[in-house]
Amino acid sequence: MKKLMAANWKMYKTVDQGVATAQELVRLLAGRLPSDREVLLCPPFTMLEGVSRVLADAPGCSTGAQNFYPAAQGAFTGEIAPDQLLALGCTFALAGHSERRHIMGESDEFVGQKVAFGLAAGLKMILCIGETIAQRRAGQVEDVLERQLEAGLSGVLGAATAENLAVAYEPVWAIGTGEVAGPAEILSAHACVRDKLKAMLPAQADQVRILYGGSVKPDNAATIIRLDNVDGVLVGGASLKADSFSQIVLA
Repeated sequence: MKKLMAANWKMYKTVDQGVATAQELVRLLAGRLPSDREVLLCPPFTMLEGVSRVLADAPGCSTGAQNFYPAAQGAFTGEIAPDQLLALGCTFALAGHSERRHIMGESDEFVGQKVAFGLAAGLKMILCIGETIAQRRAGQVEDVLERQLEAGLSGVLGAATAENLAVAYEPVWAIGTGEVAGPAEILSAHACVRDKLKAMLPAQADQVRILYGGSVKPDNAATIIRLDNVDGVLVGGASLKADSFSQIVLA
């Protein structure tokens, strides 16, 4: 299974800026993308179509959505459905990002609904999980990760595979703060995730990719990506510039 190098652009960039960044990234990676790497860009909804067009002819590159609502259609003002994302060229979608959980108030159960609905609609899903600094200090890391995994995957035990599911461990205290979990912390958390996956998805667990997200940068990416049970990264701020993200992809 290839390492998944994912970029989350959050609420940044205009359409023109996003397309230009994607074009520059494709130029920087042309002929250089290792055979064991896969690149995913998750831009705002406004530029999904434009970025998808740029990546259409770039081997190993694809687009994903940062969010969606778990319904096919309906009176859900301001929301977007999986089929609408697929029509724009999306192949992946995130569910459970810490900012959706802690700013938008999404519950573990609602995140699980998204994972199930997205998979059923044909999207590949990245389930994001992670603890706050208070939970870490209280010794609750494993409890939190196991709870979020159980709620996030309980509805897809017969449908999730190594091809359509990845899990992103993102310690909330390390997102956008400049702080990064140390190798021992990452190893421990990812081992916990792998063990829980083995309990829930025994036939698929060894191949389901586990990504690390939390202040990943060019200067720490190589160390992180080579740790046991780290099958990729989910990058925020450092993915907004093609140069820095290309360095992470090639680390």
